[in-house]
Amino acid sequence: MSLSIGKIRGLQQIANSDGILAICAMDHRGSLRSMIDQEHPQNVGYEEMVKRKIELCSALAKHTSAVLLDPIFGAEQCISHSVLPRDTGLLVSIEASGGKEQRLTKVLDGWSVEKIKRMGASAVKILVYYRPDLTELAREQLKTISMVASECIKYDLPFLVEPKNFPVGGEVTNSAAYAARQERVVIKSAQDITALPVDVLKAEFPADPRYRQDRAELIELCRQLDRSSRVPWVILSGGVDFELFCQEVEIACQAGASGFLGGRAIWQEATHMDDERERVKYLQTVAADRLKRLVEIASRYGVPWYKKFGLAAHELAETSEGWYKEY
Repeated sequence: MSLSIGKIRGLQQIANSDGILAICAMDHRGSLRSMIDQEHPQNVGYEEMVKRKIELCSALAKHTSAVLLDPIFGAEQCISHSVLPRDTGLLVSIEASGGKEQRLTKVLDGWSVEKIKRMGASAVKILVYYRPDLTELAREQLKTISMVASECIKYDLPFLVEPKNFPVGGEVTNSAAYAARQERVVIKSAQDITALPVDVLKAEFPADPRYRQDRAELIELCRQLDRSSRVPWVILSGGVDFELFCQEVEIACQAGASGFLGGRAIWQEATHMDDERERVKYLQTVAADRLKRLVEIASRYGVPWYKKFGLAAHELAETSEGWYKEY
């Protein structure tokens, strides 16, 4: 597969020196408000949200290959407060938060791939609620992905897509039937979405450990996911328990994943602490140690992003004397 030089540079920036994507998610908006104040999330204002993002980035960014931030509370603020290290990659979300009623993803009003490029970010990320069996919704979501993908090609930025499974009707998420359907949905979603010109897939773990405990079966499901994805993929945490996320990262990386993109599993306990000093200490110790452990697992078992494209680290693109004329 041929990659443009801008996309190569962006992928290098969000990966570590081994080509592994070890990324911490901090782009939460509505969910972070609910974690801070479960009863009255609407009372969590702009200043408090920015403070929490700065705390997260200050404590954790130096332990990752990249961070994922949102444009409203985090990306500009963490740069302007000098808490994002110069050698840490930056992914920025492009989608509007919310949308759970109709599940249609929209680009945040007033925001764009062009602006993400202009601010010096390394890559663009979008979250889409996606079920292949809901054909009309799936068609609309794929159109949105294609539109953003075209802009990422225009501005030569890597594009990361996160499809999220969800229940409809009377489906019960903690049931065996839902878990079995989730396996099929996650794998089919990878196939559908990576058929588009995207660069990295942020995938859900393709099994519910409450109903599948056999490690060989879990590895095989992740291998099916790997075969379905045409691009490098990372595993998301989805707020699961940290120890479970470690197991999922290990299994996924052994089956072909290029790393992880985790958030709440790493730092969620800190959001419930009202005392700022206690919160910051927790992030600097427990959460930082969790990140280091995840990086170690991913680096040991993960597949470098360029290998998924059939490339070698020393030759990521063909070079020629006059390349700049056509670029």
